[in-house]
Amino acid sequence: MSTEPSQRQRDEADTARRFEPAERPVPAVEPAAQPAGTVARTIEIDGLRAFYGDNEAVKGVSLTYEANRVTAMIGPSGCGKSTLVRCINRMHEEIPGAKAEGKITLDGVDIYGNGVDVVSVRRQIGMVFQKPNPFPTMSVFDNVAAGLRLTGKRGDVKDRVERSLRGAGLWDEVKDRLGEPGIGLSGGQQQRLCIARTIAVEPEVILMDEPCSALDPVATLKIEELIEELKQHYTIVIVTHNMQQAARIADKTAFMLLGELVEFAPTSKIFTNPDDSRTEEYVTGKFG
Repeated sequence: MSTEPSQRQRDEADTARRFEPAERPVPAVEPAAQPAGTVARTIEIDGLRAFYGDNEAVKGVSLTYEANRVTAMIGPSGCGKSTLVRCINRMHEEIPGAKAEGKITLDGVDIYGNGVDVVSVRRQIGMVFQKPNPFPTMSVFDNVAAGLRLTGKRGDVKDRVERSLRGAGLWDEVKDRLGEPGIGLSGGQQQRLCIARTIAVEPEVILMDEPCSALDPVATLKIEELIEELKQHYTIVIVTHNMQQAARIADKTAFMLLGELVEFAPTSKIFTNPDDSRTEEYVTGKFG
């Protein structure tokens, strides 16, 4: 029996930790707001290994997520792609018995280095989870403002909330419902609300762990269109089981199997002329 926690358990725990107040001070230097066309940050992973107890879920993976690009992580369930993504913003280490080894840098800065503030890492590397998870007792407005208030962001909260909702393509649909519970929105709207909550604190990178798996085709299309817009401002990593989705939105695609990185290349190559036969078998539906 696998010791790895369920997707739902991880998502619920991660959301709570993502926005909990920090007992230690967050560094005073804030990342600047990202105007259109601004170069985002590059993430480099070198020899990453991740464990749940004695179970090695990620086995020596090295790859680079390029700035202002969408990178898709594909592979069968249990291959380690979600675990890898959680290592990028240091969520993985919060699971009892879990640990990570290797090096992950954000524009050359080791996010696991001594003295690095974990809260600051999670502010700069935001995450959107598989199941839409707005705070159930908060209004639409307060869901977006929550991260701003808890991370000590300064400025006009009302203006930041509106800009974030516009950035998530949701403003026109909720501008007259800001005081209503966020949980009352449709599933697709809830997921875009969670994206607005993520970008409100102005991260450098956005991680998305199967953000469309619980959505209908219309809502999925809106999220995909939004991702295409967001990459103009952010570096985006998306975990997906949907091969068509990866082919539509990703600039590069990484295929993982049994914790190992099998192939990493431009998406067109992965889906039309992969170097590894296992990649071809997976993307053509022969297994997984």
